[in-house]
Amino acid sequence: MFNYAVSLTHDAKTDTYEVSCRDLPLLHSVGATAEEALSEAEDGLVTAISLEMDTCRPIPIASKPLEGEYIVSVPVLVAMKTALYNAMIETGTRKVDLARQLGVNGPQVDRLLDVEHSSKVEKVELALAQLGRKARIEIRT
Repeated sequence: MFNYAVSLTHDAKTDTYEVSCRDLPLLHSVGATAEEALSEAEDGLVTAISLEMDTCRPIPIASKPLEGEYIVSVPVLVAMKTALYNAMIETGTRKVDLARQLGVNGPQVDRLLDVEHSSKVEKVELALAQLGRKARIEIRT
């Protein structure tokens, strides 16, 4: 769901590589090499998701990659928080409602939705369950 297809272009003027994403146009990352740019893209995705959340827009699910695109994944906790955020929008659940369901105060829900905050996975999983969602992790080689 949150393994985004990104494009990599070389800027001859600056001799750097730039990463962009069709699904998250706010993503822009740069590196001196293609590998560095793709490595920086993970942080760029997290920042782009945070910016989208700040504008109260749903976070798009990743599109299938086109030929020549690369896949960059967001960290598991960020994926879970993004899914929680989208579930709240889909169900019309306000932060105050989720806080009440979880028996916590408002700032705790804010932290659950903050992709830069290191929440406990169990807390995000519980919040997802309150909205009828279940997290499933897949490990690939």
